[in-house]
Amino acid sequence: MTEPLLVRACRLEPTERTPVWFMRQAGRSLPEYREIRERYGLFDIVAQPELCAEVTLQPVRRHDVDAAVMFTDIMFPVLSMGIDVELVESVGPVVEHPVTSAEDVEALRVTDPDESVPTILEAVRLVRAALRPDQAVVGFCGGPFTVAGYLVEGRPSREFVKVKTMMYREPELWHALLDKLAAQFAAYVSAKVAAGADVIQLFDSWVGALSVADYEEFVAPYSARILAAVADAPTIHFGTGTAALLRSMAEAGGDVIGLDWRVPLDRGWADVGPERGVQGNLDPAVLLGPWERVEAATLDVLARAGGRPGHVFNLGHGVLPLTDPDVLGRLRELVHERSQVPVRERSRGAQNSLQGRGT
Repeated sequence: MTEPLLVRACRLEPTERTPVWFMRQAGRSLPEYREIRERYGLFDIVAQPELCAEVTLQPVRRHDVDAAVMFTDIMFPVLSMGIDVELVESVGPVVEHPVTSAEDVEALRVTDPDESVPTILEAVRLVRAALRPDQAVVGFCGGPFTVAGYLVEGRPSREFVKVKTMMYREPELWHALLDKLAAQFAAYVSAKVAAGADVIQLFDSWVGALSVADYEEFVAPYSARILAAVADAPTIHFGTGTAALLRSMAEAGGDVIGLDWRVPLDRGWADVGPERGVQGNLDPAVLLGPWERVEAATLDVLARAGGRPGHVFNLGHGVLPLTDPDVLGRLRELVHERSQVPVRERSRGAQNSLQGRGT
Protein backbone atom coordinates (compact mmCIF):
# COMPACT_ATOMS: atom_id res chain seq x y z
CA MET A 1 0.00 0.00 0.00
CA THR A 2 1.22 3.50 -0.83
CA GLU A 3 2.60 5.30 2.19
CA PRO A 4 1.10 8.74 2.87
CA LEU A 5 2.90 11.63 1.20
CA LEU A 6 3.35 13.34 4.57
CA VAL A 7 5.04 10.29 6.07
CA ARG A 8 7.53 10.11 3.21
CA ALA A 9 8.32 13.82 3.50
CA CYS A 10 8.84 13.53 7.25
CA ARG A 11 11.39 10.80 6.56
CA LEU A 12 13.25 13.12 4.16
CA GLU A 13 12.36 10.91 1.20
CA PRO A 14 11.96 12.62 -2.20
CA THR A 15 8.27 13.19 -2.96
CA GLU A 16 6.39 14.05 -6.13
CA ARG A 17 5.08 17.26 -4.55
CA THR A 18 5.24 19.10 -1.22
CA PRO A 19 2.61 17.82 1.22
CA VAL A 20 0.13 20.36 2.57
CA TRP A 21 -2.00 20.42 5.70
CA PHE A 22 -3.03 23.21 8.04
CA MET A 23 -2.87 23.36 11.80
CA ARG A 24 -6.37 23.85 13.23
CA GLN A 25 -7.87 23.05 9.85
CA ALA A 26 -10.51 20.92 11.58
CA GLY A 27 -13.13 23.47 12.49
CA ARG A 28 -12.22 27.10 12.99
CA SER A 29 -13.20 28.60 9.63
CA LEU A 30 -15.64 26.02 8.25
CA PRO A 31 -19.38 26.83 8.28
CA GLU A 32 -20.23 23.13 8.46
CA TYR A 33 -18.20 22.91 11.67
CA ARG A 34 -19.91 25.96 13.15
CA GLU A 35 -23.27 24.29 12.58
CA ILE A 36 -22.12 21.32 14.65
CA ARG A 37 -20.74 23.59 17.39
CA GLU A 38 -24.16 25.18 17.78
CA ARG A 39 -25.28 21.86 19.24
CA TYR A 40 -22.12 20.39 20.78
CA GLY A 41 -19.22 21.57 22.90
CA LEU A 42 -15.67 20.63 21.94
CA PHE A 43 -15.31 17.91 24.56
CA ASP A 44 -18.80 16.65 23.61
CA ILE A 45 -17.60 16.16 20.03
CA VAL A 46 -14.48 14.27 21.10
CA ALA A 47 -16.65 12.03 23.31
CA GLN A 48 -18.49 10.75 20.20
CA PRO A 49 -16.11 8.95 17.81
CA GLU A 50 -18.31 9.26 14.71
CA LEU A 51 -18.87 12.97 15.28
CA CYS A 52 -15.19 13.57 16.04
CA ALA A 53 -14.24 11.75 12.84
CA GLU A 54 -16.75 13.78 10.84
CA VAL A 55 -15.34 17.11 12.07
CA THR A 56 -11.80 15.86 11.40
CA LEU A 57 -12.69 14.88 7.83
CA GLN A 58 -14.62 18.03 6.91
CA PRO A 59 -11.56 20.09 5.86
CA VAL A 60 -10.01 17.11 4.07
CA ARG A 61 -13.08 16.80 1.87
CA ARG A 62 -13.29 20.53 1.25
CA HIS A 63 -9.58 21.32 0.71
CA ASP A 64 -8.19 17.93 -0.42
CA VAL A 65 -5.20 18.39 1.88
CA ASP A 66 -2.63 15.65 2.38
CA ALA A 67 -3.47 14.98 6.02
CA ALA A 68 -6.33 14.94 8.48
CA VAL A 69 -5.42 16.30 11.89
CA MET A 70 -7.51 14.77 14.63
CA PHE A 71 -10.04 17.14 16.12
CA THR A 72 -9.47 17.44 19.85
CA ASP A 73 -7.87 19.79 22.37
CA ILE A 74 -4.45 19.67 23.99
CA MET A 75 -6.14 19.52 27.40
CA PHE A 76 -8.19 16.42 26.56
CA PRO A 77 -5.73 13.82 27.94
CA VAL A 78 -5.42 15.65 31.29
CA LEU A 79 -9.14 15.34 32.05
CA SER A 80 -8.65 11.74 33.19
CA MET A 81 -5.74 12.82 35.40
CA GLY A 82 -8.20 14.47 37.78
CA ILE A 83 -8.15 17.99 36.33
CA ASP A 84 -11.34 19.97 35.73
CA VAL A 85 -10.98 22.05 32.56
CA GLU A 86 -13.51 24.39 31.01
CA LEU A 87 -12.96 25.65 27.47
CA VAL A 88 -14.13 29.26 27.67
CA GLU A 89 -14.99 30.97 24.39
CA SER A 90 -12.49 33.71 23.44
CA VAL A 91 -10.37 32.82 26.51
CA GLY A 92 -9.16 29.24 26.19
CA PRO A 93 -8.67 26.48 28.78
CA VAL A 94 -9.59 27.51 32.32
CA VAL A 95 -8.61 25.19 35.18
CA GLU A 96 -10.87 25.37 38.22
CA HIS A 97 -8.20 24.34 40.72
CA PRO A 98 -4.68 25.21 39.47
CA VAL A 99 -1.74 23.02 40.43
CA THR A 100 0.19 24.82 43.18
CA SER A 101 1.53 22.20 45.58
CA ALA A 102 3.22 18.82 45.87
CA GLU A 103 -0.12 17.42 47.02
CA ASP A 104 -1.75 18.62 43.81
CA VAL A 105 0.90 16.90 41.69
CA GLU A 106 0.74 13.73 43.75
CA ALA A 107 -3.03 13.59 43.16
CA LEU A 108 -2.60 13.56 39.37
CA ARG A 109 -3.21 10.13 37.88
CA VAL A 110 -1.34 8.63 34.95
CA THR A 111 -3.98 6.66 33.08
CA ASP A 112 -4.24 3.93 30.45
CA PRO A 113 -5.35 5.57 27.17
CA ASP A 114 -7.46 2.56 26.18
CA GLU A 115 -9.53 3.18 29.29
CA SER A 116 -9.33 6.97 29.65
CA VAL A 117 -9.56 8.20 26.03
CA PRO A 118 -11.18 5.36 24.05
CA THR A 119 -13.35 7.73 21.99
CA ILE A 120 -10.44 9.61 20.40
CA LEU A 121 -8.68 6.31 19.64
CA GLU A 122 -11.81 5.01 17.92
CA ALA A 123 -12.08 8.29 16.01
CA VAL A 124 -8.50 7.78 14.78
CA ARG A 125 -9.48 4.36 13.45
CA LEU A 126 -12.53 5.80 11.68
CA VAL A 127 -10.56 8.60 10.07
CA ARG A 128 -7.76 6.29 8.92
CA ALA A 129 -10.33 4.01 7.30
CA ALA A 130 -11.96 6.97 5.50
CA LEU A 131 -8.79 8.45 3.95
CA ARG A 132 -6.99 7.56 0.75
CA PRO A 133 -3.73 5.64 1.22
CA ASP A 134 -1.70 8.71 0.23
CA GLN A 135 -3.33 10.86 2.93
CA ALA A 136 -2.10 10.79 6.52
CA VAL A 137 -3.72 10.93 9.94
CA VAL A 138 -1.96 13.43 12.22
CA GLY A 139 -2.43 12.81 15.90
CA PHE A 140 -1.27 15.61 18.13
CA CYS A 141 -0.43 16.15 21.75
CA GLY A 142 0.06 19.30 23.76
CA GLY A 143 3.65 20.13 24.66
CA PRO A 144 4.60 19.75 28.31
CA PHE A 145 5.34 23.45 28.88
CA THR A 146 2.11 24.70 27.33
CA VAL A 147 -0.12 22.24 29.19
CA ALA A 148 1.73 22.78 32.46
CA GLY A 149 1.32 26.51 31.89
CA TYR A 150 -2.46 26.18 31.83
CA LEU A 151 -2.42 23.89 34.88
CA VAL A 152 -0.29 26.24 36.98
CA GLU A 153 -1.59 29.60 35.77
CA GLY A 154 -5.18 28.41 35.68
CA ARG A 155 -5.82 30.09 32.33
CA PRO A 156 -3.91 31.37 29.28
CA SER A 157 -1.00 33.67 30.09
CA ARG A 158 1.69 35.49 28.16
CA GLU A 159 3.99 36.34 31.06
CA PHE A 160 3.85 32.94 32.85
CA VAL A 161 4.72 34.55 36.17
CA LYS A 162 3.32 31.69 38.28
CA VAL A 163 5.02 29.10 36.07
CA LYS A 164 8.42 30.74 36.23
CA THR A 165 8.08 31.34 39.96
CA MET A 166 7.50 27.60 40.41
CA MET A 167 10.42 26.70 38.13
CA TYR A 168 12.86 28.97 39.97
CA ARG A 169 11.62 28.66 43.58
CA GLU A 170 10.35 25.07 43.56
CA PRO A 171 12.16 23.24 40.77
CA GLU A 172 11.43 19.84 42.35
CA LEU A 173 7.70 20.57 42.17
CA TRP A 174 7.96 21.69 38.55
CA HIS A 175 9.92 18.58 37.54
CA ALA A 176 7.44 16.34 39.35
CA LEU A 177 4.58 17.93 37.41
CA LEU A 178 6.38 17.61 34.06
CA ASP A 179 7.26 14.00 34.87
CA LYS A 180 3.56 13.18 35.33
CA LEU A 181 2.57 14.98 32.14
CA ALA A 182 5.33 13.30 30.12
CA ALA A 183 4.21 9.87 31.32
CA GLN A 184 0.58 10.62 30.44
CA PHE A 185 1.37 12.10 27.03
CA ALA A 186 3.88 9.40 26.05
CA ALA A 187 1.21 6.75 26.56
CA TYR A 188 -1.37 8.93 24.77
CA VAL A 189 0.63 9.41 21.55
CA SER A 190 1.72 5.77 21.50
CA ALA A 191 -1.92 4.71 21.69
CA LYS A 192 -2.83 7.05 18.82
CA VAL A 193 -0.19 5.46 16.62
CA ALA A 194 -1.44 2.00 17.55
CA ALA A 195 -4.96 3.15 16.56
CA GLY A 196 -3.78 4.28 13.13
CA ALA A 197 -2.18 7.72 13.37
CA ASP A 198 0.54 8.05 10.73
CA VAL A 199 2.31 11.10 12.20
CA ILE A 200 2.40 12.65 15.67
CA GLN A 201 2.86 16.37 16.29
CA LEU A 202 3.96 17.72 19.67
CA PHE A 203 2.28 21.12 19.85
CA ASP A 204 4.04 23.32 22.43
CA SER A 205 2.35 26.61 21.59
CA TRP A 206 3.80 28.82 24.32
CA VAL A 207 7.29 27.38 24.79
CA GLY A 208 8.78 30.44 23.07
CA ALA A 209 8.26 32.30 26.34
CA LEU A 210 11.39 30.59 27.68
CA SER A 211 15.08 31.34 27.32
CA VAL A 212 17.30 28.68 25.79
CA ALA A 213 18.78 27.80 29.19
CA ASP A 214 15.36 27.48 30.84
CA TYR A 215 14.00 25.42 27.96
CA GLU A 216 16.89 22.99 28.14
CA GLU A 217 16.66 22.64 31.92
CA PHE A 218 12.92 22.65 32.51
CA VAL A 219 11.25 21.36 29.33
CA ALA A 220 13.50 19.62 26.80
CA PRO A 221 13.94 16.33 28.73
CA TYR A 222 10.18 15.87 28.92
CA SER A 223 9.53 16.76 25.29
CA ALA A 224 12.27 14.30 24.35
CA ARG A 225 10.61 11.60 26.42
CA ILE A 226 7.25 12.09 24.70
CA LEU A 227 8.74 12.17 21.21
CA ALA A 228 10.89 9.10 21.90
CA ALA A 229 7.77 7.16 22.87
CA VAL A 230 6.60 7.30 19.24
CA ALA A 231 8.45 4.33 17.83
CA ASP A 232 6.46 3.50 14.69
CA ALA A 233 5.61 6.89 13.17
CA PRO A 234 7.47 10.10 12.31
CA THR A 235 7.09 13.07 14.63
CA ILE A 236 6.77 16.83 14.22
CA HIS A 237 7.98 19.12 17.01
CA PHE A 238 6.32 22.54 16.92
CA GLY A 239 6.23 25.71 18.98
CA THR A 240 5.70 29.42 18.39
CA GLY A 241 8.16 32.22 19.09
CA THR A 242 10.90 29.61 18.99
CA ALA A 243 13.52 31.16 16.68
CA ALA A 244 16.05 31.09 19.52
CA LEU A 245 15.09 27.55 20.55
CA LEU A 246 15.21 25.72 17.23
CA ARG A 247 18.55 24.02 17.76
CA SER A 248 17.57 22.93 21.26
CA MET A 249 14.20 21.67 20.03
CA ALA A 250 15.91 19.67 17.30
CA GLU A 251 18.20 18.12 19.91
CA ALA A 252 15.16 17.20 22.01
CA GLY A 253 13.69 15.29 19.07
CA GLY A 254 11.30 15.27 16.17
CA ASP A 255 11.83 14.10 12.60
CA VAL A 256 10.45 17.48 11.50
CA ILE A 257 10.71 20.78 13.35
CA GLY A 258 7.80 23.17 12.91
CA LEU A 259 8.66 26.80 12.16
CA ASP A 260 6.40 29.70 12.94
CA TRP A 261 6.18 32.67 10.56
CA ARG A 262 8.65 34.85 12.47
CA VAL A 263 11.74 33.13 11.07
CA PRO A 264 12.52 32.79 7.34
CA LEU A 265 12.19 29.14 6.42
CA ASP A 266 15.71 28.76 5.03
CA ARG A 267 17.25 30.36 8.12
CA GLY A 268 15.18 28.15 10.40
CA TRP A 269 16.17 25.05 8.46
CA ALA A 270 19.83 26.00 8.78
CA ASP A 271 19.41 26.12 12.57
CA VAL A 272 17.52 22.83 12.65
CA GLY A 273 20.14 21.07 10.52
CA PRO A 274 19.94 18.99 7.32
CA GLU A 275 19.20 15.74 9.13
CA ARG A 276 15.67 16.94 9.96
CA GLY A 277 12.81 18.28 7.91
CA VAL A 278 10.88 21.47 8.58
CA GLN A 279 7.22 22.36 8.54
CA GLY A 280 5.75 25.73 7.71
CA ASN A 281 5.65 28.55 7.63
CA LEU A 282 3.18 30.99 6.07
CA ASP A 283 1.79 33.63 8.44
CA PRO A 284 -1.88 32.67 9.04
CA ALA A 285 -2.87 36.34 8.90
CA VAL A 286 -1.63 36.62 5.30
CA LEU A 287 -4.67 34.55 4.30
CA LEU A 288 -6.87 37.48 5.35
CA GLY A 289 -5.29 39.70 2.68
CA PRO A 290 -5.67 39.79 -1.11
CA TRP A 291 -4.78 36.68 -3.11
CA GLU A 292 -1.82 38.40 -4.74
CA ARG A 293 -0.16 38.71 -1.34
CA VAL A 294 -1.04 35.13 -0.38
CA GLU A 295 0.47 33.87 -3.62
CA ALA A 296 3.67 35.90 -3.28
CA ALA A 297 4.22 34.85 0.34
CA THR A 298 3.55 31.21 -0.49
CA LEU A 299 6.00 31.20 -3.39
CA ASP A 300 8.59 32.78 -1.12
CA VAL A 301 8.19 29.90 1.37
CA LEU A 302 8.55 27.36 -1.44
CA ALA A 303 11.60 29.16 -2.84
CA ARG A 304 13.29 29.10 0.57
CA ALA A 305 12.57 25.37 0.85
CA GLY A 306 14.22 24.93 -2.54
CA GLY A 307 12.49 21.65 -3.33
CA ARG A 308 14.53 19.83 -0.71
CA PRO A 309 13.02 16.60 0.66
CA GLY A 310 11.64 17.11 4.13
CA HIS A 311 9.56 20.24 3.62
CA VAL A 312 5.96 20.06 4.82
CA PHE A 313 3.93 23.11 3.82
CA ASN A 314 1.80 24.51 6.63
CA LEU A 315 0.98 27.78 8.29
CA GLY A 316 3.21 29.22 10.99
CA HIS A 317 0.40 28.53 13.48
CA GLY A 318 -3.28 27.62 13.29
CA VAL A 319 -5.93 28.71 10.80
CA LEU A 320 -7.59 31.93 11.98
CA PRO A 321 -11.40 31.73 12.39
CA LEU A 322 -12.02 34.57 9.89
CA THR A 323 -10.15 32.76 7.10
CA ASP A 324 -12.17 32.16 3.94
CA PRO A 325 -12.24 28.37 3.45
CA ASP A 326 -11.98 28.83 -0.32
CA VAL A 327 -8.60 30.52 0.16
CA LEU A 328 -7.28 27.43 1.97
CA GLY A 329 -8.33 25.23 -0.94
CA ARG A 330 -6.77 27.62 -3.43
CA LEU A 331 -3.57 27.69 -1.37
CA ARG A 332 -3.35 23.90 -1.34
CA GLU A 333 -3.75 23.88 -5.12
CA LEU A 334 -1.00 26.49 -5.52
CA VAL A 335 1.51 24.58 -3.39
CA HIS A 336 0.80 21.30 -5.17
CA GLU A 337 1.05 22.90 -8.59
CA ARG A 338 4.26 24.82 -7.96
CA SER A 339 6.04 22.02 -6.10
CA GLN A 340 5.10 19.14 -8.39
CA VAL A 341 8.26 17.70 -9.93
CA PRO A 342 9.49 14.20 -10.76
CA VAL A 343 10.89 12.47 -7.68
CA ARG A 344 14.27 11.98 -9.38
CA GLU A 345 14.57 15.69 -10.10
CA ARG A 346 13.64 16.61 -6.54
CA SER A 347 16.21 14.18 -5.18
CA ARG A 348 18.90 15.58 -7.50
CA GLY A 349 18.02 19.14 -6.50
CA ALA A 350 18.37 18.24 -2.83
CA GLN A 351 21.84 16.78 -3.46
CA ASN A 352 22.91 19.95 -5.25
CA SER A 353 21.56 22.04 -2.38
CA LEU A 354 23.53 20.04 0.16
CA GLN A 355 26.71 20.32 -1.89
CA GLY A 356 26.19 24.06 -2.20
CA ARG A 357 26.13 24.37 1.58
CA GLY A 358 29.32 22.33 1.91
CA THR A 359 27.69 19.45 3.80
